[in-house]
Amino acid sequence: MTEMPIDEYLAKGGRLTSPDNVPPRYRGEVLRLMAAFVDSELAASAGFADVINDAPGITSRIAAARIVLEKVDHAGRVLKVMAEFGANTSRYVGTHPWASRLARDADIGAVRQAGDMRLAVFHYPLAGWSDAVVMNVLQGAAAVIQLQEYARLSYQPLAEVFRDIAPREARHAELGRAGLAQLVETDLGAVRAALAYWYPRVALGFGPKESARFALHQRLGLRHRTNEEMRVEWDTTIKAQLAEHGLKVA
Repeated sequence: MTEMPIDEYLAKGGRLTSPDNVPPRYRGEVLRLMAAFVDSELAASAGFADVINDAPGITSRIAAARIVLEKVDHAGRVLKVMAEFGANTSRYVGTHPWASRLARDADIGAVRQAGDMRLAVFHYPLAGWSDAVVMNVLQGAAAVIQLQEYARLSYQPLAEVFRDIAPREARHAELGRAGLAQLVETDLGAVRAALAYWYPRVALGFGPKESARFALHQRLGLRHRTNEEMRVEWDTTIKAQLAEHGLKVA
């Protein structure tokens, strides 16, 4: 009986359960995916921590603190899988400037910065509570869609971690929507300004419409839906959520 080549096995929906003997390209792409998630969660947590005390009340502060805590926990769970893959995780032990941000008017598109795999959107600063809530609504919806994709990837232990994480990230998005419902009654101007600022920056996080990396990830069983398919779902979801409050985006 002829053994199926591993690339063909993965392309046909096969699953891997151990980092042993995985193809070098597969190992590299899985590590890259994990690093992007870990860095983004840590940067998101650090940025949101800075606005906890801007929250208008105890309930809102508790919700914000929960998001900060759970995002760090999510990063830690994926970091364990990275270590099993042989990644050098020492940079996560030291003091990396996860709270660092560029100027508010910077424009880096979707480009990641050297030595930091966070999504570009997490390089921009939050400008107070209203701004943070709107950003959380937009990015939270994006995270839910992204985690649905990650939950199906071909490295089974990592997919299981993402399936465990997904409900809590969905809860973060729900908390954002609850906060937005309050803000449209009290700070509508700030909400509209934040939507104009964050909407295009979050949209860029899905990546280019045409992506050579997607074709590779599809062959490796790491992706199933295109960047554009996920972006369109996000756009539809966000516009429906905003319409509940009489809000629109361009």
